[in-house]
Amino acid sequence: MIPIKKNMGWCDDPRSIKYNKLIKYPFSFKSEKLYRSDNIYDIVLVLNFNMRPIKKNKGSAIFIHVANRKFSPTKGCVAVKKTDLRKIIRFITKKTKIKIC
Repeated sequence: MIPIKKNMGWCDDPRSIKYNKLIKYPFSFKSEKLYRSDNIYDIVLVLNFNMRPIKKNKGSAIFIHVANRKFSPTKGCVAVKKTDLRKIIRFITKKTKIKIC
C-alpha cells in the first residue's frame, strides 16, 4: 500500500503511454485524482485489471475503495465501507487473487 499524496493520480487516457498507471501531477493527459476531499480513496486496492499487458480502451483505474456515504454506483470499481475494507486488507497477501463476479 502506498500513501496517497496530493500530486498523485491514475491515467485513464488511452492516448498516453501512462494509460492505466499511477501518475504524478502536473500531467497533460486525462486522469483521475486520487487525493479527494470525499475520502473515497483513503484506502485503494488496485485490482490489476488490464495490467499485464495493458490494452488501450479496455479499462483503467479498477479499484476496491471506500464507498461514499450514499453507496452511489462507481464507474467500474468495487466500493465498500471503510471498516470492511480494513478487514479485507488483513487477509490479503501477495498470492491473493480477488475475483469479482
